[in-house]
Amino acid sequence: MSTPTPEDYFTRMYRDADDPWQLGNRWYEQRKYALTVAALPRERYRSGFEPACSAGVLSGLLADRCDRLLSCDRSPRAVAAARARLAGRGQVRVEQRLLPEQWPDERFDLVVLSEFLYYLGPDGLRDVLGRAVASLEPGGSLVAVHWRPPVAEHSQTGDAVHRAVRGTPGLVRIASHAEPDFLLDVLVRSAPDGPVDPAGLSVAAAEGLR
Repeated sequence: MSTPTPEDYFTRMYRDADDPWQLGNRWYEQRKYALTVAALPRERYRSGFEPACSAGVLSGLLADRCDRLLSCDRSPRAVAAARARLAGRGQVRVEQRLLPEQWPDERFDLVVLSEFLYYLGPDGLRDVLGRAVASLEPGGSLVAVHWRPPVAEHSQTGDAVHRAVRGTPGLVRIASHAEPDFLLDVLVRSAPDGPVDPAGLSVAAAEGLR
């Protein structure tokens, strides 16, 4: 499959449940989210963006590390569920957006692409990655994490989209984690006129430990 996942797939998934993948209940998801947040190279971020937030489970963990967080999803039911879950978290905005067409006109120092890119066809994937890099501040972090086994409704596999992420100009990979179930990559945005300061590629260097 090389075309984008059709809209009716998401309509069917959210027809009878706010959290159709049980993201808030499964130990697999809890562990994966803990690894995702632990891999963030900075303790705090000024402004984060999380496309395809679904019911907002990961959003709550990211909010603990961000002064401001924009989370979005294409599904109205997912947006409502995420808003309910994150009620009272004043630094979080949850919006309905169809990406890449409605990519926000903002600058971020964190972009988290979690279980999202494999729904896109090749053109949409290139578009999203280009927009993500353009919206990242120099030295900002991009995190990608995706399920690896093939799924009939996915346009691409997790392995395919991570190859594309790793080959995206303007990003330098600083950490990777691979399991049979998922891949996790952490990348840093290089400066427009040159490479990232080496201290920006090392958590230890950023704290003066090397």
